Amino acid sequence: MSQQTSQIKESSWYKWAVVAMLWVVALLNYLDRQMLSTMRDVMAIDIVELESARHFGMLMSIFLWIYGLMSPFAGTIADRMSRKWLIVGSLGIWSAVTLLMGYCTTFRSMLLLRGIMGVSEALYIPAGLALITEYHTGKTRSLAVGIHMTGLYMGQALGGFGATIAHQLSWQTTFHTFGIVGVAYAGLLALLLMDRRTLPSSTKSAQSGTKEPSVQANFKKLFRTPAFWVLLFVFATPSLPGWATKNWLPTLFSQNLGLEMTKAGPLSTISIAASSFIGVIAGGILSDRWVGRNLRGRVYTSAIGLGLTIPALVFLGLGSTVWMLFGAAFCFGVGFGLFDANNMPILCQFVPDNLRSTAYGFMNMVGVFSGALITSVMGGWAETGSLGLAFTALAGVVLIALLLELILLRPRHHDMKSVDFD
Repeated sequence: MSQQTSQIKESSWYKWAVVAMLWVVALLNYLDRQMLSTMRDVMAIDIVELESARHFGMLMSIFLWIYGLMSPFAGTIADRMSRKWLIVGSLGIWSAVTLLMGYCTTFRSMLLLRGIMGVSEALYIPAGLALITEYHTGKTRSLAVGIHMTGLYMGQALGGFGATIAHQLSWQTTFHTFGIVGVAYAGLLALLLMDRRTLPSSTKSAQSGTKEPSVQANFKKLFRTPAFWVLLFVFATPSLPGWATKNWLPTLFSQNLGLEMTKAGPLSTISIAASSFIGVIAGGILSDRWVGRNLRGRVYTSAIGLGLTIPALVFLGLGSTVWMLFGAAFCFGVGFGLFDANNMPILCQFVPDNLRSTAYGFMNMVGVFSGALITSVMGGWAETGSLGLAFTALAGVVLIALLLELILLRPRHHDMKSVDFD
């Protein structure tokens, strides 16, 4: 049985099966967190506190703050235990939380469950991406990560239909349905998903008689690496316009084009979603081919993506016609997709396997906190009617990140190993 399991893990089809299985997890990860944002009106009938924008904002923000704070620790956990069981457990817990939300009758219980969801969902991304890069070690790494990222985009898009389902059924039934689906899928993953590593690192260390480095020691290793600081900045900076487009692009379309939100919303979100799908797939294919000829191929692909977002942000800010704004949004989505598909693969060139989840956890944290910051700042610009100017200003910030990436990120390995890192 052990030999058969080993043969399956080494087969070419199973590494893509892993991507397919985790694609569904990624979809549920964003779907379960996003659908609450569209169901406020119907939920407020039963939970009156949700009529208050302050209370609803608290419900949405507690997830982001806990998710962000938990991310580095989630990464550390993923580097020190079975990534399979962390993924299964994470999915099972946040799906159970989604199910329980359907039974909530008070704001406090909803707030508590939302906080628990922040913890459990934070555990997934570092472990999931690390597992994918363990199976896809060479020519398919960026493409595999890019395909996985489309699951996140799809979950975000489908989350917008939460209100539609809630009106057809009820908000309680909506939570119950997706919660049950997630719990059932966690059970299926427990049977089908396999760790790429034969044993957790701690077990290997115990058998070899060596002492596993402490969490503090691992943190010191990361933060003493100049390239990691560059990666943190390069990851966080594009997160500013990334979150800005998620949260404020419909408002920008509405203001600049004089459209009702019922038209501006779909036009903006569809253009970003469709182009991001194209970007991550194209970015994965291009990067995997380029890195075979040049070690900086992934860096260059990511840089092209960032370069595309700069004029896109300028035209988003200054555009006054449907085609100008739609074209700029499409260009931004393609560029951000090229960038998004290569974050983890580039990280693999600078950080070894046993620290990748930890490193990505920190990157995830700075990205989420950047999103929380820019969402608040853009709100102030929107109130003064200067939202377009804010989008234009973000182009300058991205330009700084692009220059730092091209000048400072010079990998020496296709896939960093612990011995090279030390």
